[in-house]
Amino acid sequence: MKKNKTKTLEQFKEEQYGKRGTKKRDKLEEGYETFKIGALIQEARLEKGLTQEELAEKCGTTKSYISKIENNIKEVRISTLQKIVELGFGGHLQLSIKL
Repeated sequence: MKKNKTKTLEQFKEEQYGKRGTKKRDKLEEGYETFKIGALIQEARLEKGLTQEELAEKCGTTKSYISKIENNIKEVRISTLQKIVELGFGGHLQLSIKL
């Protein structure tokens, strides 16, 4: 009988990157937050039925820049993120800090 070797994401991250609070794990988590923003922008863009070019035009940037944000190649400044959300999507940006 085979033993179930399935791991949760948390177990995998602990095994590969250590526990939360270690330098290697913190770097991973920081990268995830950047990735998450790009994924959220892409998801919202697709929900609005916009191409990268249309979104870029609405918020005064380039298709290339939108692509780089969505693909986690370039980090987005908060001021630019606000333009994308407000001008591009007609939404409102909300940020929160958890301590």
